[in-house]
Amino acid sequence: MVDIPEAALSWTYLRAGGPGGQHQNKTESAVQLRYNISLGELPDDAVVRLKKLAGRRLTDSGDIIIESRDHRSRLMNTNSALRKLSELITQALVVPRKRKPTRPTRASRERRLVSKKQQSEKKTSRKKPLV
Repeated sequence: MVDIPEAALSWTYLRAGGPGGQHQNKTESAVQLRYNISLGELPDDAVVRLKKLAGRRLTDSGDIIIESRDHRSRLMNTNSALRKLSELITQALVVPRKRKPTRPTRASRERRLVSKKQQSEKKTSRKKPLV
C-alpha cells in the first residue's frame, strides 16, 4: 500500500441510495473521499499519469473524488475508498516501458508479397476473358 499524507485527504459521508428501510434512511454509510493531487507527494510524471487514470473523477480544482457505497458499514466503505485510491496511485507510479520500433523481416515481407500475388491471380482467374 502507498503512503498517502492525511493532509491531502478529506472525507464526506453520505446516505447510500437504494432500498434499506428505516435504518438506511437515517445513517450516512456511503463515503466520498477527496484526494488533493497538489498536496500529495508524487513525482511530476506520476501526477500526469494519475490525472489521466483518474478520468472523470478528476475535478477542475485538482481533486480526485472516489466514492464507495459497496458495504453497509461506514468503516468498510472508508477502507474500500482508501484501497481504490491506493491502487490508482500505485498504477500511476509505474513507469511505462518505451516501445522499440521494429521492422518486418525480409522473409515476412516476401511471404506477404507471395500471398498478395496468389490472391491477385485467384481474382484475375475468375474474370471473364476480354474478347
